[in-house]
Amino acid sequence: MNKNIVNYNCRFFRGDIPCLPHKQNQKKCYNCDEFSPINFKILIIKLAAIGDVIRTTPLLHLLQKQHPHAQIHWITNTPDILPQEVDKKYKFNFESVLTLQATYFNQVINLDKDYHACALTNQINAGEKFGFYLKNGVPAPINQSAETKYLTGLFDDVSQENTKSYVEEIFEIYGHSYFGEEYILDEPQNIEWNIQNNNKKIIGLNTGCGERWISRLWKTEYWIELIELLKKINYFPLLLGGEQEHVRNTQIAKITGAEYKGFFPLKDFISLMNQCDTVVTAVTMGLHIAIGLKKNVILMNNIFNPNEFELYNRGKIVQPMKKCMCYFAPKCKNEEYFCLDSLTPQMLIDALQGIKK
Repeated sequence: MNKNIVNYNCRFFRGDIPCLPHKQNQKKCYNCDEFSPINFKILIIKLAAIGDVIRTTPLLHLLQKQHPHAQIHWITNTPDILPQEVDKKYKFNFESVLTLQATYFNQVINLDKDYHACALTNQINAGEKFGFYLKNGVPAPINQSAETKYLTGLFDDVSQENTKSYVEEIFEIYGHSYFGEEYILDEPQNIEWNIQNNNKKIIGLNTGCGERWISRLWKTEYWIELIELLKKINYFPLLLGGEQEHVRNTQIAKITGAEYKGFFPLKDFISLMNQCDTVVTAVTMGLHIAIGLKKNVILMNNIFNPNEFELYNRGKIVQPMKKCMCYFAPKCKNEEYFCLDSLTPQMLIDALQGIKK
């Protein structure tokens, strides 16, 4: 018996370095009882923002059900957020693209309409392809099931008429029905945050929206008023945000006395948000982290179709009383009023009472 035989199709096989069973227990391929054969390879292309990557993870439930012995690969700009259910994680760069171009996949699922994601889809050798690719030099749907999602990205009126959530749409692109599959996030880091909340429910206030999307920025005065209202009904406000929100959150904390721990790397931020019972947020990365952590969510939305958000019956969407004129626009186009000014702190309190357990 050849004791130096290798199993190229084993889930643990690396090719460049010893596999984990060998390093831990000196096992070799010819007699390894941990041999896990791969009979199917799937590549997911979802490069976009962290929040968009997180809200694509429900697809993993379906892939594991349809192909329980498949090896799942995923290329993205932020591989650190991908859960352990993904076997091989790639950061979008030259080295990763070169590797993927030299690998055969049974299926490729590209859910981005960006030119470079579509171009990569064209270059991958695969038995089946779903989603989007480059046709005559521009993004286009590969399969018929991707046409509806494609059109919502081209025409605002079609997008506004959409009644499906994003998760439902990506399941449809893959040719399957959606049955409420949840986001998947790895277990948050266990960090001692030393929050002295005196047994009050902690409500996270995610004050940012990204420096580009100022059309969905709630004014500081409203955050201050909301904090005072929350204190009156015995909630413990915890300010959340990134580096862009640091000055603002520091100011709000100084005025209100609300807890603010600062800004942190992504894994630490997830751990901090996990301390909350409920999260108030605009449409940001923080929204999708909160959903992935199965938190109650109060979502402030003004420029997106509310149907696209899946809150899993753990939240409320609150929208301005005045019509928003800046659908999918980073800056408000209305010179008469700013629509978010008509979304008041009391409206959020009312929504919170509606999901209170």
